[in-house]
Amino acid sequence: MANPIEFYFDFTSPYSYLASEQIEPLAQRYGRTVAFRPTLLGAVFRISGQRPLLEIPLKGDYSRRDFARSARYANIAWQMPTVFPIATVQAARACLVLQASQPQLATAFIHGAFRAYFAQGRNIAQTGVLHEVLQEIGADAAAVLQATAEPQVKAQLKQAVDDSIARGVFGAPYVIVDGEPFWGSDRLPQVERWLATGPF
Repeated sequence: MANPIEFYFDFTSPYSYLASEQIEPLAQRYGRTVAFRPTLLGAVFRISGQRPLLEIPLKGDYSRRDFARSARYANIAWQMPTVFPIATVQAARACLVLQASQPQLATAFIHGAFRAYFAQGRNIAQTGVLHEVLQEIGADAAAVLQATAEPQVKAQLKQAVDDSIARGVFGAPYVIVDGEPFWGSDRLPQVERWLATGPF
């Protein structure tokens, strides 16, 4: 069986959201599955020396325009969040809890959380909003959120972030196909060619 496509993301990353809406259909066309791997860009940036896009002069203004244009190009619902960026630690922990306990709901949560933040204007850094998203996908919201405070889940997320850095992840989305890394939602055409024809 072919290796899954590894998809590293942060819930506060607009380009992760855009890629998350496209990666599964792409994978299915080539008989692949997607392994969704949450990370935290704040921790990654401390290693890489980068800053959030909107904090960078000139590049920030361009990025706001590009987020919206890229969403229109891909026909993906979009609205710039009022509060941006946000802390996504609890959302990432909730993702890990579901991946371990109810994997059939984990992907639905990933899409639900991304869409809540980037398409519906709901701040998923707020526990109440996360509770709503978890309920909407059929999860036991209270139990999942309680689990996010457990020491082992906190340690699991720290390990996940450390593992992503060890894999070379310096931004999101970061896609790895059979050991080959691709950074950014604009690299999905290259990912598709790699899947279709192999290394180039």
